[in-house]
Amino acid sequence: MKIDELMQGIEYQWVQGPDQDIQGISYDSRRTGKDFLFVCIPGFKTDGHQYVEQAVANGATMILAQHRVELPETVTILITGNTRQALAVAAANFYGHPSRKIHTVGITGTNGKTTTSHIIQAILEKWGKKTGIMGTLYARIDDKIKDYGRTTPEAPDIQAFLADVAKYNGDYMVMEVSSHALDLHRVDEIHFTSAVFTNLTQDHLDYHQSMEAYRACKVKLFEQLNLTGGTGILNRDDPAYPFFRDACPAAVISYGLHEDADVQALDVQTTVEGTHFNVVYQDLQFPIQTPLIGLFSVYNALAAIAFALQEGIEPPLIQRALQEMKGVPGRFEQVDCGQDFTVVVDYAHTPDGLKNILKTGRDLTENRLITVFGCGGDRDRSKRPRMGEIAARYSDFSIVTSDNPRTEAPDKIIDDIVPGLEKVPGSRYTVVLDRREAIHMAITMARPGDLIIIAGKGHESYQLINEQIIPFDDRKVAAECLKGLKQE
Repeated sequence: MKIDELMQGIEYQWVQGPDQDIQGISYDSRRTGKDFLFVCIPGFKTDGHQYVEQAVANGATMILAQHRVELPETVTILITGNTRQALAVAAANFYGHPSRKIHTVGITGTNGKTTTSHIIQAILEKWGKKTGIMGTLYARIDDKIKDYGRTTPEAPDIQAFLADVAKYNGDYMVMEVSSHALDLHRVDEIHFTSAVFTNLTQDHLDYHQSMEAYRACKVKLFEQLNLTGGTGILNRDDPAYPFFRDACPAAVISYGLHEDADVQALDVQTTVEGTHFNVVYQDLQFPIQTPLIGLFSVYNALAAIAFALQEGIEPPLIQRALQEMKGVPGRFEQVDCGQDFTVVVDYAHTPDGLKNILKTGRDLTENRLITVFGCGGDRDRSKRPRMGEIAARYSDFSIVTSDNPRTEAPDKIIDDIVPGLEKVPGSRYTVVLDRREAIHMAITMARPGDLIIIAGKGHESYQLINEQIIPFDDRKVAAECLKGLKQE
């Protein structure tokens, strides 16, 4: 692709070099190939401008930068004001704007994005539509799976995967959209036909600094619907609902337990085996039975149901999809080795997420609720005491342990959590730094009928410790402990 076509819609200055026929786009010098455009992204830890020579050595023949860089005259150099914005436009141009060829559904919110996206995918596939999915767990279309290491990857990765979905004759793409991605222009050039808002609670304040700034980033997804029309699907029960409703230039359909919700759930009943509720929408009323557990699962299901109804999908098909829906990895996932108590692994890593999962646990067990949890390092410290207080209020016993400490000392992270635990009179807890030992302790102390919730990491198969990736899977560790317990 020549420069004029590649850079269409971008303001830039041509500093040096010939017109080039570009074969790929990269923002990582290590992943740059022959005849690539390398885009210099100023990052949080390093600056792409420092790696232009490495990119050229790996085959880049064109550089897009925010300031001048010194390279041989044979290398084409273009300068633009914001390389992140330009990267999104150039990537969409290079891959032929694939989101215009399929229906693209964006899901944003603090919690519930992964489960909601999987329910939507299940309904669409039951409807006979080939559907790609991208989010925290993976990006997948048919048997093609990629792991980008983040909920919403950089623009070239998104556009390349969208192109794959179109190539495989996909009808829909369902993707989680993080606040970081919206703020950093990763999804600027995606033509969303529907956008879903799950909820807004405290998270990522180490990055956004305030809830107002965090909310403003989330709202951008709905402002983007004015490019395509489309529909905004909003949680009527969330306090931030008015902000999203007012920002959405497209049609809005709301969901929730609120009597004014367009899609309303009534008569909710949830057990450890699953959840039942009735859906009311206009002149329709129909029951839903699903193996998904908890009130938070009702909201995730309602979001997907609201999407499906506005797509014209009939209730019987929605009912079958929800009834046959299998659990999402690491989301209230039970570890069953035949023991006489229940062990659940969940990704809950925010105050609201932990509260939701523990409230559900409290409702599901008449015996003891034992919670194993920690907080991630190099992230918002203000949520740590809040999570400690939540664990103490809902649990009979809490085991505070290491999560993903990253570059922080695990004991210092726990020092931030403990004051929250001690705010609750009579709270019972202990500190076990080693996560494996913490899980083992919870399992060995369990009695018949107890419920153990291991929170924070969910589907993750690793721990991040001092820039190292250490293999660790809560589900596997719990299963090993349970099998060991049976042998004793």
